Amino acid sequence: MLRARTTGPRLVAALAITQTIGFGVLYYAFSVFIPPMSRDLGAGVAQLTVAITLANLVSGLAAPLLGRRLDRRGGRGMMTLGSLLGTAGLLAWSQVQNLLQLYLVCLVLGVAAAMVLYEAAFAVIVAWFDPERRSRALLSVTIVAGFASTVFMPLTGLLVEEYGWRTALVILAAGYGVIAVPLHATLPRVRALTRAPAGVGAALRERPFWLLAFAFLTQTGAVAVVAMLLVTYLIVLGHPPLFAATVAGLLGVLSVTGRVITTGLQSRWPIALVTAAVFGLQALAALLLPLTGRSVPGAIGSVVLFGLGFGVATIARPALLAERYGTAAYASISGATALPILAAKAMAPLVAAFAAQVTGYAVVMTAVAAACAAGGAALVAYQWITREPH
Repeated sequence: MLRARTTGPRLVAALAITQTIGFGVLYYAFSVFIPPMSRDLGAGVAQLTVAITLANLVSGLAAPLLGRRLDRRGGRGMMTLGSLLGTAGLLAWSQVQNLLQLYLVCLVLGVAAAMVLYEAAFAVIVAWFDPERRSRALLSVTIVAGFASTVFMPLTGLLVEEYGWRTALVILAAGYGVIAVPLHATLPRVRALTRAPAGVGAALRERPFWLLAFAFLTQTGAVAVVAMLLVTYLIVLGHPPLFAATVAGLLGVLSVTGRVITTGLQSRWPIALVTAAVFGLQALAALLLPLTGRSVPGAIGSVVLFGLGFGVATIARPALLAERYGTAAYASISGATALPILAAKAMAPLVAAFAAQVTGYAVVMTAVAAACAAGGAALVAYQWITREPH
């Protein structure tokens, strides 16, 4: 028992560090590299954006298989191998000479991301911690990792400015490998797990699973759209680029705030209903932005409302899955939900960008609101059909 109590904090600290660095170099840094890569590779922004879309799609496709591996063997070996693969992928990225090579590298990075980022880390946490400590552990890791963009986007920009994008990638790869590989290699071995009330096959045959999958798919797609289009839309509404970028930068901090609030409220109300309420606030914010966003207070208010739900799904989904299905098959079930969710994350921004050119941003924001509202309604339905009889 003493060992478990001392291992738990070390586990959380290790994963908080590796998730922050992992998201920083495997995800958020990409946008910083787009301008210099566009010049050197002679490619347009849309062509380069396809690369990160491919990485997200591959992560989703790999999630079910990796989930089954996590359930059988735990996260130490897989996350160690994934961090080695991520390091190699970053080094290969620094040497690409054309779009085809970049796309191939991003396929590798997509697999690496699936092996080391939230899906894998949450599986380790769910397996190790009992329900009473699980929420706090998830919150601790995501609070720290929530600042990945805040730290690594300016850091990457500085490295690009000082050394060029290729050398910057080598530096990031070296830093990631030196830190993430040994931390993942020291994760605890698999501990005894409780028997899950239902396996993957049984989960796939029941309505609650699909309600959860639908809820987080729609909201994740909506969040991905706002993350990509918010700066551009604020400029279209008449705000200066610096103001637009600054306001959009609030999303990272607000996502941490929303996670803290949600974790606190779930001790008093069911997490499905708390999350549904947050999704409802996001729907309201998306509707208000076209109406009030031309003013400074209106733009800030809408972004704050939407931003409070920016990271809530990250901690709500593992909590709900573990609560309903237990821990023995958690990673497999989570991987099954991750496939459509990551596909939505990858494809929704591309579809929205095209739609914005054809129909305008107000229509896109209405669709975002509808998606958030639909996600919230699905969670209310989930709570209704799974509530315990009184």
